[in-house]
Amino acid sequence: MSAIVPVVEPRARLVDLVAAEWIKLRSLRSTWIAYGITAVVVVGLNAAIAVDTSSHWKPDPVEDARFVRDGIPLLEAFTSNSALIMMLALGTLGALMIIGEYGTGTIRSTLAAVPARRSVMTAKAAVLTVVTTVFGTLVATASFLLTQAILHSRNLGVSITHPGAARVVVASALLAPVCALVGLALGAVIRRTAATLTASAGVLVLLPLLLTEGSRWSAVAAHATPFHAWSRIVTPRPHPTPYPWTTGGAWTVLAAWALVAAAVTIVSLHRRDQ
Repeated sequence: MSAIVPVVEPRARLVDLVAAEWIKLRSLRSTWIAYGITAVVVVGLNAAIAVDTSSHWKPDPVEDARFVRDGIPLLEAFTSNSALIMMLALGTLGALMIIGEYGTGTIRSTLAAVPARRSVMTAKAAVLTVVTTVFGTLVATASFLLTQAILHSRNLGVSITHPGAARVVVASALLAPVCALVGLALGAVIRRTAATLTASAGVLVLLPLLLTEGSRWSAVAAHATPFHAWSRIVTPRPHPTPYPWTTGGAWTVLAAWALVAAAVTIVSLHRRDQ
């Protein structure tokens, strides 16, 4: 009688896991509706500010030049309020990518099929990063082009080659994946919908609004948040503050949040039960 040779299933490749996560994401119609609504609200809010400025502007060569010189067109290309809305929305969408599976229990099926937990979470983070980076790029670019076209009717708009314009678009675009990864990390750690969404809103939106430049500890804490880092990057002429910081430092903060959030996402599931 011949011996029975056990069949060894091949290990799932990361590319296969990424494909699976992409299928999960694109199959949820509600996700794309949420992305669409977020895009419309963010671009629409920025456009409304540009329309308000344009409609009340009285042409004057000196004031027109000062408007551009002071960098106001760049501030209206992507306003602080629209950034906060996008941060809140993308943090929520990032969180839902993982807590949805915990809520329905499908995470058990996923881990039963692919025991390599780190690979599963790496695939989730990779898909979320690519999707939200594309989303952020489209929204930031559309917002810039639309607002500058509106302002151009009063000779107030600038082109993408204007000093600082590309920096505004890139920073605003990257705000989307950074916040989405933070939401994903919080979801992987907390695993409860209400608590995760509350934590995401608190970390990304509420905390930065509470921190000020009034004292050193508050200023340092504010500088370490994604919102203040984005604001430092996109502001053409930052107002003098008691505790100034550099644009390079702000870029570093955004990168650090993304990397730490991705690391927390990947490690969290490996060190805990499903």
